[in-house]
Amino acid sequence: MSIYQQEHKITKTERAKLLRQKPVIIWFTGLSGSGKSTLAGMLEEALYADGYKTYLLDGDNVRFGLNKDLGFSEADRKENIRRVAEVAKLMMDAGLIVITAFISPYREDRDLVRKMVQPGEFVEVFVNTPLDVCEQRDPKGLYKKVRAGELQQFTGIDSPYEEPLQPELNIQTMNQTPVESVKQILEYLEVKGEG
Repeated sequence: MSIYQQEHKITKTERAKLLRQKPVIIWFTGLSGSGKSTLAGMLEEALYADGYKTYLLDGDNVRFGLNKDLGFSEADRKENIRRVAEVAKLMMDAGLIVITAFISPYREDRDLVRKMVQPGEFVEVFVNTPLDVCEQRDPKGLYKKVRAGELQQFTGIDSPYEEPLQPELNIQTMNQTPVESVKQILEYLEVKGEG
């Protein structure tokens, strides 16, 4: 193999210092309709308003471009998350606060992302919304299609979702508003020195 890892003269630490922030990956995970994209978007807006340099990677948007060649088999879902993890790591290395919103149904895949970065650089946010509530919300009409037999391999119905065992944050969307949820995340990030 003739591929060699190139070392950069400017480090992640130096880029972070220039941007005056601690780069981190904030990884939202949860069922479809749990509120991941809503909370991720609100978090990005709040951080941006405070002058932080961020970028939001959303599941649907990434599948329009980078991962448009992938389906929803277990192998494709794993590859989807692997690619997103590599992009998120590169963006974090550039000094950004990277926010991701992906179902990322497999614990093993989320753990892989965590292992790709240094301790404290990965914040797993479990948007913990019961399946029946997600199904009632159904913002994209996907659960309706699943129940009508039009969609298969749907996470939480006929494809597994493995809940995080020890996420940094467990957001209970049934017990608080989106504004309260984002406040909880911001408070955590301030305590940890990322916000």
